[in-house]
Amino acid sequence: MSGSRDSALGLYVSIPFCRSKCTYCNFASGVYPSSEHARYVARIVEDMAAAGAWAAGVGVDLPRRVDTVYLGGGTPSLLAPALVARLFGAIRAEFELDPGAEITVECAPGQLADATLDALAAAGVNRVSLGVQSLIDGEARASGRLHTQAIVLEDLRRLRAAGIANLNVDLIAGLAGQTFATWEASLVVLMDSGVPHASVYMLEVDEDSRLGRELLAGGARYHAASVPSDDAIARMYTRAIERLADAGLAQYEISNFARSDFQSRHNLRYWKRRPYLGLGLDASSMLREALPARDCSSERAEDVGAGYVLRTTATDDLKAYMEVSQPVETAWLSPARQHEEAWFLGLRLNAGVALEALEREFGRRPVARAWEVAERLVEAGLLASDGRSVWLTPRGQLLSNDVFQEFLGLEAEEREMSAKAWS
Repeated sequence: MSGSRDSALGLYVSIPFCRSKCTYCNFASGVYPSSEHARYVARIVEDMAAAGAWAAGVGVDLPRRVDTVYLGGGTPSLLAPALVARLFGAIRAEFELDPGAEITVECAPGQLADATLDALAAAGVNRVSLGVQSLIDGEARASGRLHTQAIVLEDLRRLRAAGIANLNVDLIAGLAGQTFATWEASLVVLMDSGVPHASVYMLEVDEDSRLGRELLAGGARYHAASVPSDDAIARMYTRAIERLADAGLAQYEISNFARSDFQSRHNLRYWKRRPYLGLGLDASSMLREALPARDCSSERAEDVGAGYVLRTTATDDLKAYMEVSQPVETAWLSPARQHEEAWFLGLRLNAGVALEALEREFGRRPVARAWEVAERLVEAGLLASDGRSVWLTPRGQLLSNDVFQEFLGLEAEEREMSAKAWS
């Protein structure tokens, strides 16, 4: 799908509370007293009620119909049942939630109380993502996780018993102490569990995480010395693609695998550039300008139909968010900038990007310029094409950040060409 106007909205709610902080984590989350939970949810509810007026004030379209909801974190399953009920009550009061909406909540294994599980089921939650990362007890413990393999399998049983069968399990390739044999063992347990969706991430060392700082300093804390090499991590990732495919979990995005009809509908919004509203700490939104269109006189006529897009991100400081919840980062993206995004977001999907759809949205000339870049990457073995679509090769997936970088700067080049054409 292109970035055409959408009659439905995706809703993302950030819940930044954790029982412990994982060594590799750089997310805007942390360990806070439970007394903060109620104050935070109250703030989310306030922001939800004010979203319509905010959207009208900045000139964006905010559909009332919601067809995906995603509670991420952090650990949303730490919320008390009453807070879960309040949050979903507010969602239904402020928006028109589709009867068949996909409603996902992230949970940490061993941190889902019976009463909270009952509250999630009563609220209509029909999809749960478990942040497992490893199904080998020693690896999980070394990375700061609080669960065991037995706890994970028991939580899967409890979720299914509660009527929630659309389940995802996250794994990370490259955890400290991980070997090819233990990675294979994790994959076997995952496949045997029968979950219809899996997310597999290659460990990225971030200097803002405890593990990242230790690795950069050459230290040994957090088992930094036993983090696998980049080549070993790449082998683990490639093995996961093969093994999960054999188990019926087909890769549909760089890090995501699913049985038929179990792809994450909410996450597909991000990669297909469909609108979503983010609420809470460090939450991002992507919304299209309201009609009538903004003045696009500086753009070529073929681009005007694409319109502008507003991207926002909230503060990642909890105290600041509780005091002022307005986004700290806002940017209007021109059609030319959206064209860049269409390439590096669309290429994340195994289906790739469809050239005809891009031409309809952005015009032939900018797509032709991007196609020159794509052809060069095809020759390098990083992209493949059948003349109608372009997608990453297996090698391109391993080097995806390098591929995406090639499509940045198209906007500046197109502006320069336009200036020459008009001079």
